[in-house]
Amino acid sequence: MSKHTTKDTFAERVDRAAETLRGLFAETPLQVNHHLSDKYGGHIYLKREDLSPVRSYKIRGAFNFFRKELARSDAANSFVCASAGNHAQGFAYVCRHFERHGVIFMPVTTPQQKIDKTRIFGGEFIEIRLIGDFFDECLRAALAFANDHGARMVPPFDHKDIVEGQATVAHEIAAQLPAGKAPDMVVLPVGGGGLAGGVTRYFEAIGQAPRFVFAEPEGAPSLKSALAEGRRIKLAKVDNFVDGAAVAEIGAEPYRMLKHHLAEDVHLVPENRLCATMIEMLNIEGVVLEPAGALAIDALKDFSKRELKNKTIVVVVSGGNFDFERLPDVKERALRFEGLKKYFVFRFPQRPGALRNFLDLMGPDDDITRFEYLKKSARNFGSVLIGIETKERRNFDTLARRFREAGWAYQDITNNEMLAELII
Repeated sequence: MSKHTTKDTFAERVDRAAETLRGLFAETPLQVNHHLSDKYGGHIYLKREDLSPVRSYKIRGAFNFFRKELARSDAANSFVCASAGNHAQGFAYVCRHFERHGVIFMPVTTPQQKIDKTRIFGGEFIEIRLIGDFFDECLRAALAFANDHGARMVPPFDHKDIVEGQATVAHEIAAQLPAGKAPDMVVLPVGGGGLAGGVTRYFEAIGQAPRFVFAEPEGAPSLKSALAEGRRIKLAKVDNFVDGAAVAEIGAEPYRMLKHHLAEDVHLVPENRLCATMIEMLNIEGVVLEPAGALAIDALKDFSKRELKNKTIVVVVSGGNFDFERLPDVKERALRFEGLKKYFVFRFPQRPGALRNFLDLMGPDDDITRFEYLKKSARNFGSVLIGIETKERRNFDTLARRFREAGWAYQDITNNEMLAELII
């Protein structure tokens, strides 16, 4: 039995978790980022959770859960989780560390790269079972396994031991900042809320009161919706592009810690804008981030330089498990957000020389990246999908004028989500 009692404060429990965590890996760096500091006018520090052994903060919660469970007399020898991402990898790494058997349920649709990486982290101590096409099916199978085999279910965020583990991020930040300096602002990504709940609770517990800013995907606003309604609600639909933070309902334990914040504290990050941030960090800083890992950095775009000037700002970079097969899609979304790429459906004349006439309207910095007939059954005209990329967004104003003067009939479908999903 643990010698510590339930009278320990939250901060004391987190401090102890951080101390024991050092037996697994060293603290992740807190780095001044000069590019972002110059861009936004503040003293911006990045807490690099993408540099943990599993390239995300999820290892912290999993470790603390195992540590505390194994300290109890009735501890299970077998553990189970459901995840297709960072939680699975953190779980696998910890299974190997504690030499405990773990079963990981993943959807059949999980990319092979993620499966292989999880298997490397867990080695002989884990087995992976692929169940169903969607996460909900996978979760049901994991819960059934835990019930039937007496295995301990390790949730990704909604458990006090998980939240305490994630809060070790704040313990490290407080120790890593220059002596006598406290953050004026802490920017946190939000998915299920375990990280945000733990970090805010820790800073409050040690008597520091930075301004907390939360960043959620625009397509999965579970915390903002809950704060606006004054209760947890389950979203009817989420956009899974930011897969590490696409959660339909904020966790009960995290919400308990976050419910005193305002809905205005939560910034919704458009997915295409987020892609531009990912590309910026890759090209300028050489930092590879997954979509959820770039959320907090992207939220800085919502502030003016005047608001951030001379402020000490800590931005939590939650993960860097990026599948480079997604890079073309990320670059595409980034270009569309920046106004450098557009898609049009043209009513194209079916006559010799029509294509040459169209190409003559292009400027020196304009490039046709896609040309595809959608319908050619009409005798005089055919519908053509044309993608155009350019170097300056104002070039599209020039093109629009040329198209109009030349009498070309067309429709800009760049921001038409329904059509874009069907034909782009």
